[in-house]
Amino acid sequence: MAEPPKCAEIDHLSGRYTVCTFDPAQDTIRLYGAAALGKVGATYDQLNTHLLRNGQHMSFAMNGGMYHPGYGPVGLLVEHGRQTGALNRADAFGNFFMKPNGVFFVGDGKVGVMETEAYAKAGLAPAEATQSGPMLVIDGNIHPRFLPDATSLQIRNGVGILPDGHVAFAISTVPVRFHDFATLFRDRLQCRNALFLDGSISSLYSPEIRRHDRGALMGTIIAVVKKLPW
Repeated sequence: MAEPPKCAEIDHLSGRYTVCTFDPAQDTIRLYGAAALGKVGATYDQLNTHLLRNGQHMSFAMNGGMYHPGYGPVGLLVEHGRQTGALNRADAFGNFFMKPNGVFFVGDGKVGVMETEAYAKAGLAPAEATQSGPMLVIDGNIHPRFLPDATSLQIRNGVGILPDGHVAFAISTVPVRFHDFATLFRDRLQCRNALFLDGSISSLYSPEIRRHDRGALMGTIIAVVKKLPW
């Protein structure tokens, strides 16, 4: 029996989005920094080549957080249980530092999105984690700095946790404002917590819907990994 589709198109307010959902108890979700691929800037083709050498392939991928000019992570990055970037609680300019920011994490067949200070206090040791910002939805509330009439429109992507514990990754197909993107997660997807991943390099890899964005180099990639069937 064929698996149900993972990705769907959703119209919300004045925007259109591709939303892909996964069950962390069934789907292997992993994070890969550019350094793990031995490259300055990661691409989906590089990651797929890396996986194929190890008898695996990816069925989905999305850019997974913000990076420095050398493509190292701005904040926390945990890859397969190894921390390769430290939690960043500093104050500075830019989307990452539009607090509250937060962490997306995976471990023991579960996923979570948590505000950075709460994550720091929780003492978690996830198998995979990436820090980004700003949070889109915090405990059911839209980020306080988002304005419904803001004029900044960008292609944006993010991640949220569904009521059943599954994870939803979303990317807009047209430029949208932060506020509208956040209401997609809160009002349409019923996520109590959701995290912005990026805007300038937002991209998606999903063979299911014949999508393979090749434009940008990335610092971190979130991927759903599967064993090859042979």
